[in-house]
Amino acid sequence: MSSEAENARKPRKIFVLLPLAVFVALAGVFLMQLYSGRDISVIPSALIGSPAPATDLPPLEGVGLPGLASKDFIGKVTLVNVFASWCGPCREEHPVLMALAQDKRFGISALNYKDRPEDARRFLADLGNPFGALGVDEKGRTAIDWGVYGVPETFLVGKDGTILYKHVGPLTPGAVRDRLLPEIEKALSAPAS
Repeated sequence: MSSEAENARKPRKIFVLLPLAVFVALAGVFLMQLYSGRDISVIPSALIGSPAPATDLPPLEGVGLPGLASKDFIGKVTLVNVFASWCGPCREEHPVLMALAQDKRFGISALNYKDRPEDARRFLADLGNPFGALGVDEKGRTAIDWGVYGVPETFLVGKDGTILYKHVGPLTPGAVRDRLLPEIEKALSAPAS
């Protein structure tokens, strides 16, 4: 009878140690990722190298800008910034977008994500408007087509309408200098198709 009791205890020990083993394995994976040196702000996008999604968003009324349409990307380099007035990091990155808007070699367009029109207008009136076109994505469906994880996100669209680069999170001066501007320079030097 004692051997039966010992055999019954062995599976229990396994079930007690199993969660601990799973925890240790997951902790190991997280530590490897943490110390890998990989930039965690870089989230791969299946759209890189693909045409920008078909987009035809209405303009934000009262701002005097056209809406966002994918046909307008052809023939020029365009940054498409996804923002919302309720987004704190969008406020943080806005001075960076204002500085980028001084460079007239490329355009900056916006996709206003799940925002109230009056709030978006107030946001732009308070902080300035770096955009040449601004489309309203009230329900967020177009953002899904673009593969948006959250706001803010910025896409670089080439002269042929292809998405060349994606930045997740707020743009910072360092990210612009080290990653975005080199990508913009490559896009500008590419021949128009």
